[in-house]
Amino acid sequence: MEQLTQNLKDGKMELLEVPFPALTEGNMLVRVHFSVISAGTEGKTVKDARLGYIGKARSRQEEVKKVIQVAKTQGVMKTYQMVMNKLEAPSALGYSCAGEVIAVAPDVRGFKVGDHVACAGAGAVHSEVVSVPKNLCVKVGDGVRLDHAAFSTIAAIALQGIRQADLRLGENCVVIGLGLVGQLTVQMLNAAGVDSIGIDIDPRQVKLAQETGARLALERNAPGLEDAIMEQTGGHGADSVIITAGTSSLDPVELAGTLCRTKGKVVIVGVVPTGFSRKNFYRKELDLRMSCSYGPGRYDANYEEKGIDYPIGYVRWTENRNMQAFLHMLQDGKIDMEKLITHEYKFFDAPNAYQMILDKKEPFVGVVLKYDTEKELTQSVKVSKATVYAKADANLGFIGAGSFGQNFLLPNVKGKANLVGVATARSNSARNIADKYGFSYCPADADELVKDENINTLFIATRHNTHAEYVMKGLQNNKNVFVEKPLCMTEEELEEIRQLYDKSNARLMVGFNRRFAPHIKTIKQKFSDQLPKAINYRINSGKLPDDHWIQDPEIGGGRIVGEACHFIDLAMYIAGSPITSVSANGLRDAKNHLDTVTISLGFENGSVAAISYFSNGSKSVQKEYLEVFCGGMTAIVDDFKNMTLHGNKVSKDNLSSQDKGHAQELHEFLQSIKEGKPAPIPFEDVYLSTLATFKVLESIREQRKVILADEANQNVVASENGVLQD
Repeated sequence: MEQLTQNLKDGKMELLEVPFPALTEGNMLVRVHFSVISAGTEGKTVKDARLGYIGKARSRQEEVKKVIQVAKTQGVMKTYQMVMNKLEAPSALGYSCAGEVIAVAPDVRGFKVGDHVACAGAGAVHSEVVSVPKNLCVKVGDGVRLDHAAFSTIAAIALQGIRQADLRLGENCVVIGLGLVGQLTVQMLNAAGVDSIGIDIDPRQVKLAQETGARLALERNAPGLEDAIMEQTGGHGADSVIITAGTSSLDPVELAGTLCRTKGKVVIVGVVPTGFSRKNFYRKELDLRMSCSYGPGRYDANYEEKGIDYPIGYVRWTENRNMQAFLHMLQDGKIDMEKLITHEYKFFDAPNAYQMILDKKEPFVGVVLKYDTEKELTQSVKVSKATVYAKADANLGFIGAGSFGQNFLLPNVKGKANLVGVATARSNSARNIADKYGFSYCPADADELVKDENINTLFIATRHNTHAEYVMKGLQNNKNVFVEKPLCMTEEELEEIRQLYDKSNARLMVGFNRRFAPHIKTIKQKFSDQLPKAINYRINSGKLPDDHWIQDPEIGGGRIVGEACHFIDLAMYIAGSPITSVSANGLRDAKNHLDTVTISLGFENGSVAAISYFSNGSKSVQKEYLEVFCGGMTAIVDDFKNMTLHGNKVSKDNLSSQDKGHAQELHEFLQSIKEGKPAPIPFEDVYLSTLATFKVLESIREQRKVILADEANQNVVASENGVLQD
């Protein structure tokens, strides 16, 4: 199938052949019949992509600040590669479409194959097939044309602005900005029995508003504009002003303050600055409100991704119910879309549609893309000719390849293994990775990689909640598995994995890369495993946004499971001995996230470790600081860049840039496959460090020390293949 993509580096647009998107829980696949181009939002995105590097930097100043911070740690060259990796990736466009359901996830209720639906959100892109969560899909009723229904998302934006205005029958409202959202707002106000007054700088948009029922429509610079509106509103001013314009000028907000009556409401829907003068807003006690996109539920992962609806008794109008309301208005003939759809392009001609919008050489309002629904679609994409792979080689299938996979995994395996297939949640991402790194194909379903006999090794870099599933599928199919941390999210999953591993001949490796960092290698050489060690490890992790997926207990598992496992494993590796006890205390933030903890570990050989994982510190402090004390010597590693060894003399080892061992880790894993050797991290170590991570949570929850000695004796054998191995 094809998807419209844009290169963020140079703005190049193309219809890219990509695999079907993944059908995940709570989602459905929809074959698109029509999609709508948002001239405002998408037009700006396309325009910014065509800017030079300086122009891009000016329009994305916050991103530039983040890049500078990364460069201080990662180095200029590595940071440059990360930035280019993002800019060169084809990005999807669009967020409003309509079509026919062709597949439904088992957990989705209320939809079936063959239903006509309108779709919204990040998944509803300009593509022949899209994957959309159920709360962002609405059934299209009989008699409603799909080209009209495709406007449901944009119409929901307009409708949410009206809801924020809280207007009543017989009241009046001024709409500033008569683009697509403004025109829809005018018609909806009319349908609700509210007198609409439109204002725009373009006389053609003003005329269109007059034709579609505005009680009064005026050009912004028309003489006597304020007097005309005062007369229309009985000398009181507007009950509400809704701003749907997009501009860097303060004029819309200032004008709204002038036109609104005392105690009236000003609602901002469009992208406008809000640094207005105080006079009108203060004297009239105006109520300034923001309207958030399609309505309640927007940007809430529980609502949009997990499909958890808000009870209608408490939240009458959600983004989904706003979309439904628009479709009902269409069905009842209360909205005239014929006058709003000014352009219809074939999907294959989409780049010309965007060029028309950017050129502004002809008037436009609603721009629709029409798809060839008779075309036969291919679910998977063959990127190169079929190849015969030697079974002794490392023949890789990648499941998931987000920013971490693209910045740290793929660059370090390219040229060192055969890259066979790659599957990601986003179709355009899978195709881009396949082209860039030389994969043979990208399937619609990751299970194709699991079943592919040419693939003997799976790399898993998905979100945490799917790790265990793919690890177990890989082991069941006797494939080597490299999985990014964590291995799994529950003790039950850990035990299932252990049982499958015992029955399999495959290697299982978790991405505990810090073991392979050059400074850690030096410590293992200098410090005897026969002597107990005292380890002090401070991690200044920084605060994550409250809505970050890692903080979600069902998806990310929280920062202890998702991240602290790294540091627990490294402490065990340095100690050279199995963990025997875990004791921890935690500090929860205002959202009850447990991401500031102190962990105390005891080891069989008498070593001890204190791990301080803090999220409440200053960003100016380096992220990781490790101290190891043993036999009269001390090693200090500062953020895996600088190391100082204190003994009979003091020596320093400073790297030009941070090295956390990613490249060496992957080199040793791939070599183990080619040479027929065990994985470089023994499974016993992986099992115990993962178990100890879960025991950290148990210790905090039960406020006690957890003894692992019995479990260690039963489940972990420290042999020449185990933790005692150097």
